[in-house]
Amino acid sequence: MLVGFLLLASAVTAQEEQRYRDDDTSKWDINWSYAGIETFAHLEHVPGLLQPDRAFDIGIVGVPFDTAVSFRTGARFGPRAIRHMSQRQIPSRGFNPMLGVNPYGNWATVLDLGDVPVTPFDNAVAVEQMTYAFRELLSGPVATPADKTDDGKRVLSDGKILRRLLTLGGDHSISMPILNALHTHYGPISVLHFDSHLDTWQPSAYGTLWASKQSEFTHGSMFHLAAQKGYISNGTSVHAGLRTRLSGEDFGDYEHDSHVGFKFIEARDMDHVGVAGIATMIKQVLGEDRPVYLSIDIDVLDPSIAPGTGTPESGGWTMREMRALLHELKGLNFVGADIVEVSPAYDNRGETTSLAAADLAYEILSLMVLEPGFSPAGYKGERKFLRPLTQMHTKEAVVEAAVDEPAVDVKDEL
Repeated sequence: MLVGFLLLASAVTAQEEQRYRDDDTSKWDINWSYAGIETFAHLEHVPGLLQPDRAFDIGIVGVPFDTAVSFRTGARFGPRAIRHMSQRQIPSRGFNPMLGVNPYGNWATVLDLGDVPVTPFDNAVAVEQMTYAFRELLSGPVATPADKTDDGKRVLSDGKILRRLLTLGGDHSISMPILNALHTHYGPISVLHFDSHLDTWQPSAYGTLWASKQSEFTHGSMFHLAAQKGYISNGTSVHAGLRTRLSGEDFGDYEHDSHVGFKFIEARDMDHVGVAGIATMIKQVLGEDRPVYLSIDIDVLDPSIAPGTGTPESGGWTMREMRALLHELKGLNFVGADIVEVSPAYDNRGETTSLAAADLAYEILSLMVLEPGFSPAGYKGERKFLRPLTQMHTKEAVVEAAVDEPAVDVKDEL
């Protein structure tokens, strides 16, 4: 027994010596979700505009801009708030069980690129800054190139693969310069727009003696302007979650919206066709091969869930509905995305608006990684797990499967 004790003591001493070796830094290579500098999901921070030759596949970029709003300012602090509420996301616990993929542990190199430095004093200059910034960020080297024989959805005619950017706003006007940059490479883009508002308002319809060229650019007119410039694919773009009041005494705003090139789905349609029905309608318009830009205004959610926004509208979707809808859109050719209009000054003490935005960003990253648009090296496809109870579609099947699971409460509506 004494010999065994001495051997154990010797082993413990050797472990301690290894642990406290001054030249071994691996013992510090661990972090808790509440510790460290607040990049998005603890990703590596590389200032993308200052290090344009640093290769990556997907970049998180903030645009702290909010001087094109019509009601409450504050979205300039959105990127910081979303990053803050993303801290529970860490690569080692990043597996998405709904989509069967870990976006932080797959083929893609994902970086936090910091923020675009946008002036708050002159919107015309700000648009120019954003446009050139996104052109530069899109055009740099990718970390995972396509094979020479690849003919995937994101392989351009010259064989080039573009980076993808997930942008944290900022007010919704930032979508226009992003679409400008994407149009340079892809041509007209189909837009999937989740919002309570149309954002295709025609500036001339709200004319005033004090109007100017600069005043045309707002967070409610940017898709109208983008369509005029040819950035948006007419007839293959969709609004979803609409429930805003319209101007005048008729449906003129909807009629103008159809001329701009959008189809629309109202928030109340969720009550009639559900998540699967809305996803089907979206896919019918967008198709699977067209380049799609995904734009999420956080006010698509009900203000009971996401109060921290500039122009809240009651009667919105829940976070569960929104996440489930994104899951159903797997397979679309997303070439970029944004999450906008998070205004933390109006959020609640639990910061649920910023949390919702951070979680939606996670879902978008999962979709981008799961559907790379080409055949990258190191790709790990969707993992599946059989869930007997929730995979069944009839009450009888669930009851039969639950015979050996007495703790499960099988409800009448199943």
